[in-house]
Amino acid sequence: MEYLQSAFGGLLIGLAAAALLLLNGRIAGISGIIGQMFGNPRQHAWRVAFLTGLVLAGALWMIMDPAAISQSTGAGPVQLGIAGLLVGIGTAMANGCTSGHGVCGLARLSRRSLVATVTFIGTAAITVFVVSNVVGA
Repeated sequence: MEYLQSAFGGLLIGLAAAALLLLNGRIAGISGIIGQMFGNPRQHAWRVAFLTGLVLAGALWMIMDPAAISQSTGAGPVQLGIAGLLVGIGTAMANGCTSGHGVCGLARLSRRSLVATVTFIGTAAITVFVVSNVVGA
């Protein structure tokens, strides 16, 4: 049943990215949306609306199934918060995030996004291998 939740979540991400591009002409790169939040006052409203939707979707999921996050990740709220901060730092260093490169960039056939996506997926695979087989967590 988890695969259905994942498929539904992926579908929603794709629809949100497509809607933002079609309706607003903007790419749904979350790090870019946050990073330019206060740059242009005319761009502020849609950024706030998009980010609010992301937060509310996560909050709604937690209300509907509070155990789902800890069951699917094996991590508690503090660990997830730290992981989120590290991801944010990484996306700032890489000039883009998984949603910008992996969803939107690949859909536009961007070579830069292909390299970025292969890099972060490869790094994730190596990290999982090391943590599971070397560290033993």
